Amino acid sequence: MACGACGLKTEISLGALAETKHHPCFSVGAHHTYARIHLPVAPWCNISCNYCNRKYDCVNESRPGVTSEVLTPAAAQQKYEVVKSKVANLSVVGIAGPGDALANWEQTEKTLKLIRQSDQKVTFCLSTNGLMLPEYAAKIVALGVRHVTVTVNCLDPVIGAQIYKHVLYKGQKYVGSEAAGILVENQLSGIRYLVQHGVVVKVNTVMLKGINDTHIPAVVKKMKELGVFISNIMPLIPASGSVFEHHPQTGMKELNALRRVCQVDLQQMYHCQQCRADAIGLLGEDRSAEFRTAVDRSVEPVTGGQAKQYRIAVTSKYGRLVDQHFGHATEFSIYEGNHGAFKLVEKRRVDQYCAGNEECDDETARRDQMLRAIQDCDAVLTMRIGYNAKERLLKHNLLCVEFCDSVENGLDYTVKVICEHCQEIA
Repeated sequence: MACGACGLKTEISLGALAETKHHPCFSVGAHHTYARIHLPVAPWCNISCNYCNRKYDCVNESRPGVTSEVLTPAAAQQKYEVVKSKVANLSVVGIAGPGDALANWEQTEKTLKLIRQSDQKVTFCLSTNGLMLPEYAAKIVALGVRHVTVTVNCLDPVIGAQIYKHVLYKGQKYVGSEAAGILVENQLSGIRYLVQHGVVVKVNTVMLKGINDTHIPAVVKKMKELGVFISNIMPLIPASGSVFEHHPQTGMKELNALRRVCQVDLQQMYHCQQCRADAIGLLGEDRSAEFRTAVDRSVEPVTGGQAKQYRIAVTSKYGRLVDQHFGHATEFSIYEGNHGAFKLVEKRRVDQYCAGNEECDDETARRDQMLRAIQDCDAVLTMRIGYNAKERLLKHNLLCVEFCDSVENGLDYTVKVICEHCQEIA
């Protein structure tokens, strides 16, 4: 088939179209009959949206980014088998966070491969912000993922600068219109590739009053041009703790009015439930609470009572951001926990590691005192650290992670780095 507006070739296979009829998010006729399971194996996110607050352990809240646990691929596969045996018409396995599926590609890929070994027929679905689509689109196709949802909130980087706080891309942090420009460019090129290779794409767009609401029709027109299958314009859910927690919520009357305008260009989704990252069952009947004890805790989840508890020393000026150089710190905040479930257990005063010159090579006593203060930790999370200091910490089995963001996001990222480091040396 081809897009009539531009002639873009969209080779959606008959198999993918058949699967779409059984996908509750892509087909309005399926959401009363077919069930899905979201497996929360992707905790880390590489962009920061002003409307998002990924409060993981929240059993009574239903919105994207929320889950009661984060699972390893092995635990996720086990949970899928349990749910499959008890939920009728389970047709779709989705990975929708609580972070971004492609920012956690190793976990995402391993989870789907494990499930495919035992189930050749289930439909795979991924949700992503699209930042890493150019890097992973070919792998998505090769993995047999036939349905992908991409959140595209704008085409104009100036508008995007009002929606996104920052973007972390290839080791660099970008802000403002530069960040939004990188994100939009990657979204468009990634969607184009997926459509041209037979993947059915749905685009989610959060309607933000006074920011992107008048711009959304242009977004939908562009999505039609790219060959997107369906558009899902969603109302803002003002999340407590987010930048937009006091932003006016979109009313259903104005939301549906915008959907009707955009329906002229592209099929609109009206039945979205803005699901949790661990949702199970029919769209309108989430059964995730029923299966919160479904996983044998000997198959270690990433969070939960039996998970490994990491101890991480953080350098922070005021406790909210990782915003202090290791060499300038006179206090470490010690956190214990795992993905999404860290707690501050104590603060430890130390003498400043660096007394002047960059690596402080002549300050042996000061260095030794600081190392003793944090030697029981698994890692140090800091904004910046000199090469020699970093190597000294590593010799004492202290992994050092450089990060410039919130402490919460930094702790989750540090766990990801620790796990990757363990795999490398295994």
